[in-house]
Amino acid sequence: MMKKDVLVVGELNVDILLNKVKGLPVIGQEILADEMLFTLGSSSAIFAANLASLGTSVSFCGMVGKDMFGQYVLSELANRNVETKLIIEDPAYKTGITVVLNYEQDRANVTHCGAMENLRFKDIPADQFSMFRHLHLSSFFLQKSLRKDIAQLFQTAREAGLTTSLDLQWDPDNKWDFPFRDCLPYVDFFMPNETEILALTGTNQLSAALEILEPFSNTIVVKRGINGALAFNKGDYNEAAPYLHSQFADAIGAGDSFNAGFISSFLQGKSLQENLRFGNLTGAINTTASGGTGAFSDLDSFI
Repeated sequence: MMKKDVLVVGELNVDILLNKVKGLPVIGQEILADEMLFTLGSSSAIFAANLASLGTSVSFCGMVGKDMFGQYVLSELANRNVETKLIIEDPAYKTGITVVLNYEQDRANVTHCGAMENLRFKDIPADQFSMFRHLHLSSFFLQKSLRKDIAQLFQTAREAGLTTSLDLQWDPDNKWDFPFRDCLPYVDFFMPNETEILALTGTNQLSAALEILEPFSNTIVVKRGINGALAFNKGDYNEAAPYLHSQFADAIGAGDSFNAGFISSFLQGKSLQENLRFGNLTGAINTTASGGTGAFSDLDSFI
């Protein structure tokens, strides 16, 4: 039987995007936003949806509540050809939601995690790993019930013959208690952005952060925004320049779209340099429309 390409394990939520917000919130006062968008959110779902739009076969394992937001998430993923049969609908929890105050090049998020933080290792069908080529996980810090088993998850996937990738995302508690010494040996591509890798290692120089992680890592892929991206493997650097354009809408999901492009290219057998370039391209495309998946609605528009 032909293997499916990617199993994504991760958080699921909807996003309410408030764009063109007039000022910063002040307790006891009200401010206005000129635009609003209700859309599929969560780093993992954006990655999965955009990866599927690139022609990769994708299945998702996660948890939503048995509510209208959960139904919306399932419907949006299915519309992007992401298989959803491994997503648990649990009536005990509410589907997660993030409210985004969007200030063009930056934003502020408020998230209710809900069901996403209750997915456990035993909910993930490890006995089906051999059906896939690759495992990806995003948003480690939002998935509280999965944290203690993160190394076991990646070790199990690698032992089943899968390649693997991990994007931690930001830690809302700012503790950065990720067991990288135990987990990263089983991660083929560790994919933080520059701010995250500095916070994780407690350093203020990228070179110092890479030096700390190198003994435990395979390939570290660092997203650097307008400075492009780099990959570091056992002392070897590969760098790729960004794709710059003038059609900027917002940067929501740009890193997830970079991940989607990079992994899509990797699974096609391309070189590390080509993976970085295609990741930069898909990350840039993401910023041409509001939200994390809007720019990928029409595959023919950018392929």
